[in-house]
Amino acid sequence: MNKNLKKILVPFLLMIIINLGTFYFAISKNFAEGYAPHLGILFISGLLFGPYGALGAVLGNTLCDFIRGYSVGLTITSEVISLFIATLAYKLWYEKFKSRKIITTPKLNGTSEMIVFIGIILLCAAIYSLINKKLFYIFQPETIQISFLVGVRYFINFVNTAFIFGIIGILLSKYIDFIHVPEKYEEKLNEKTYKILGALLVITTLFVGATDFYLGSNVGIMIVEILIIMALLVLYLTKPINKEITRIPYNRIPEKIMNIFLVTSLIILVIGYIVASDEVLITALDLYLPINIDEIMILVFLMMDILFIIYFIPSILVLKYIENNVIDPIVSFSGIEKFIKKGDRIESDGLVKVYSEYINEDDEIGMLARSYTSLINYTNEYIENIHKIEGEKHRIEAELSIAEKIQKSNLPTGSIEKENYSIFGFSQPAKEVGGDFYDYYELDDDNVAIVIGDASGKGIPAAILSTVAQSIIKQLLKSEKDPSKVLYLLNNQICENNSELMFVTLWLGIYNNKTNNLNFSNAGHEAPLIMEDGKFKPLKVSPGIVLGVMEDFEFVKEETEMSKGIIVYTDGITDAKNPNDEFYGEDKLIDFLNSHPFENKIIDKLLKDIDEFTGPNDQFDDMTIVLLDRHD
Repeated sequence: MNKNLKKILVPFLLMIIINLGTFYFAISKNFAEGYAPHLGILFISGLLFGPYGALGAVLGNTLCDFIRGYSVGLTITSEVISLFIATLAYKLWYEKFKSRKIITTPKLNGTSEMIVFIGIILLCAAIYSLINKKLFYIFQPETIQISFLVGVRYFINFVNTAFIFGIIGILLSKYIDFIHVPEKYEEKLNEKTYKILGALLVITTLFVGATDFYLGSNVGIMIVEILIIMALLVLYLTKPINKEITRIPYNRIPEKIMNIFLVTSLIILVIGYIVASDEVLITALDLYLPINIDEIMILVFLMMDILFIIYFIPSILVLKYIENNVIDPIVSFSGIEKFIKKGDRIESDGLVKVYSEYINEDDEIGMLARSYTSLINYTNEYIENIHKIEGEKHRIEAELSIAEKIQKSNLPTGSIEKENYSIFGFSQPAKEVGGDFYDYYELDDDNVAIVIGDASGKGIPAAILSTVAQSIIKQLLKSEKDPSKVLYLLNNQICENNSELMFVTLWLGIYNNKTNNLNFSNAGHEAPLIMEDGKFKPLKVSPGIVLGVMEDFEFVKEETEMSKGIIVYTDGITDAKNPNDEFYGEDKLIDFLNSHPFENKIIDKLLKDIDEFTGPNDQFDDMTIVLLDRHD
């Protein structure tokens, strides 16, 4: 079904159910005697459903008026003014008043909206009751004696039922989307003219109401008064809605507080209606009051309204005070959300300006404003420092990238492939750069040097020490072919300027491809694994000491004959850990090597096996391995 058709049909059905239901089942009477709750339906139909709801309610009320026996002339004129009044409620809600900071669909978000809501009810009730009183006087002469009373009945019924149904409708609209939202009129509008019309409408209504007692018996004057008010109404209702309708996507604190107040007020009014309709009370009052029993009910309504006003006005004043001194500052402070962007400083100028309004207060709001201001300033300083650190981090990353390339450039670029032997190696630092290094290169036609070392620590310091050691070894091997003497000289050079007490473990071997002899010397490094009789096992070596801790240490020169191959590695291989804190270890390494063919691809297979062993654990230490394979 079309949405606009629904907005007509729902008020139409509500009006018939409430109007005729009250008339037949609550034994209500015409001329607003007793209950007349359909007046509240008329109000909320226009307020919530817009012009469509106003039309639907008026059509339903027209049908009910004919059923209730009102004359054609009275019904038609009364329903025309009803249409204007219902539409007026809709137009006034979307009017900009000084007390309202924003305009929303009908919501009672705070005391400002509540005051506007009550003001609209009172104005609509005054115009409706005043004109209908005069129409009854003109079309129903039998009501002349109670003309004033008819006006009072309509006014009291309109105000009470519009307030009750208005609150119920607005609360329900939070859960069911049925409110008619007007489209904004974009063209320029003469606001001043419509403000004058609105003011004239209010003044004329008050003037006519005030002078009604003196001029009320003159039918001609009544017709003129009705025409003037209706003309002003029609002119004002031509005003298009040109204000921006704000949609609030969250529940505001003032709205939550107001909802509690509204529910309480609603309960009080309902209790008032129950009391006012209590037959025992009405009968008892009828014995003492010289007025019609139907008027006693209206009198009780009026008394309950007076009691309600005594409760309502102080409550609104208290809520207004809370809004101005607590809620409004908190709402202002909540504006910080739109200024916060991930990774950026807070644009504090506008926010500090908001907080400065409360910063000198000597209560909790002042403390909060001062805390917010300090927090913003401290946060901005922190973010600026973070940006500086980020810039420094990028600079360090760039330098580390260069250092990584430099360190890799010092390693062999490829394997040595000869007719009777092959040498290849691999190194993987735990960070961008590391302390592990290896090298192999031919010293002459017969001899090739093999170097593997591990500087203490990780990162840049270890990388610098390893690069220095690697460069010194290369220079020493140009003139010295004894591995032990090379280590002796290297150790003394490192010890000379080692204020940080860093050290290097190193194994140096010189392989003669003619004799198959391997001369080597060890400085605290892991023992190589040598293949004998088709199986790998640890090579017996003198441990020596690490380089950089003791000058003039005499390292041992050792010799072994190569039958097949040898593997040298750093402790990053055997110290790799799995999630159970178990080490890969030398035994597992030997078992792996002995269960796979000895070839250059064995390094890739070994690294894969270590990776499967460690699982999700990050690489803790640098891993380096060098393999010498003697061909048969």
